[in-house]
Amino acid sequence: MSPPSAIPNGLPSPRRQWAIVAMWFALAASVIDQSMISVALPTIARDLNVEPSFAIWIINAYQVTIMMSLLPLAALGDIFGYSRIYLGGLVVFTVASLVSALSDGLTSLVLARVLQGFGAAGLMSVNMALVRFTYPVEMLGKGIGLNALVLAVAAAAGPTIASGILAVAPWRWIFAVSVPIGIASFAIGIWAFPDSPRQRRRFDYISAALSAAAFGLLILFVDTLGRGGSMWLLSAEIGFFILSGAFLLRRQVSATAPLLPVDLLRIPIFALSIATSICSFVAQTLAVISLPFFMQTNLGRTAVQTGLLMAPWPIGTSLLAPIAGRLSDKYPAGLLGLLGLLGFGAGLAALALLPPHAGILDIAWRMALTGMGFGLYQSPNNRTMITSAPRERSGGAAGMQGMARLLGQSVGAAFTAILFGVLAANAAPVVALWLAVAFAVLGAVVSSLRLTDLTKK
Repeated sequence: MSPPSAIPNGLPSPRRQWAIVAMWFALAASVIDQSMISVALPTIARDLNVEPSFAIWIINAYQVTIMMSLLPLAALGDIFGYSRIYLGGLVVFTVASLVSALSDGLTSLVLARVLQGFGAAGLMSVNMALVRFTYPVEMLGKGIGLNALVLAVAAAAGPTIASGILAVAPWRWIFAVSVPIGIASFAIGIWAFPDSPRQRRRFDYISAALSAAAFGLLILFVDTLGRGGSMWLLSAEIGFFILSGAFLLRRQVSATAPLLPVDLLRIPIFALSIATSICSFVAQTLAVISLPFFMQTNLGRTAVQTGLLMAPWPIGTSLLAPIAGRLSDKYPAGLLGLLGLLGFGAGLAALALLPPHAGILDIAWRMALTGMGFGLYQSPNNRTMITSAPRERSGGAAGMQGMARLLGQSVGAAFTAILFGVLAANAAPVVALWLAVAFAVLGAVVSSLRLTDLTKK
């Protein structure tokens, strides 16, 4: 392994383009898989003859596993190299996809999804670190913008692909389609992925176990809270979360390169970027979950119409993300994040104010504004999160970037579940949208703090 000073400024062409293609394929497979499962869950539950309350663990097992393993795998990336962790995660994800497709019962499918979660965590934990060493510094903003474009297109295409597969084939093919993509990505990546500096230190197994326990319990607590679980279970989950989290923090404060990157959180601009990300994904999840109910209950649209009318959101994100990536090479993320999240919030507010008989164009431009605002914010924010950390701590920064997104999504889902549990069917989506507006504005305020002298202290 070359010393840090000898690591080149990105990969040369055409190796860089091949590495990018491999990363795009792998990311698209993991994102499409996640969005397809949500659509296919009722079909899977019926086929396996299980209750929906049990079938939900096909999703929960995947998400909890990712949260538990994200930071430990990011730390392993700093030690063994980001390419090895990414390729290892890709192998595990691909094998687990095949096992999921061959599962004949709920237990085997949930266990396969746990394995798939470990593989997805390997991809997510070091993806941004790998991007940092693939692109030259002067092209990094553009690269991150294109990465966001792939994620947006994949997320938007997932439900459509799932519907198409279920129309002509059994649900098992939803998992099987990831297998050839994973094989192709691995074949390209093993040759094309960049080298990266490695830290000469031992892996902290105790901190990894504490991190897995703390974040796993946090997600379980959020899920139990959203489903209205019993008070004793909520108390046990939050109690053990606080206990394991306290022990984890105690170990990490004095560590040179901590698994939970408290050293990076001492960098003001990094900490503010993480906080901005959490706020934005809370808002996004509140809106994404509540909008279909809003469309169908409040606006009287069909499920098919709802899917089509929501399409301008990912299209808007796809259009702005690459442009925002290029802008982030010239303008501060604090400014772009402020403008983007205010636009995102304005779009959400405009949707919440829609009259019952709103026309197609009235809905479409609001959806497009929402997506464009999110696209303007996301790429610059991701760039700042990864570049504000030292190059040798890129793994820790990438892990925290993924953790912020997952934490925001989990909190947003819990808030939505609570609102739908206590409010009337036509009131809950509207309140959820206004809460999303509040978090978008809060994210804009936090983003603006990066323009102050605070980040220079």
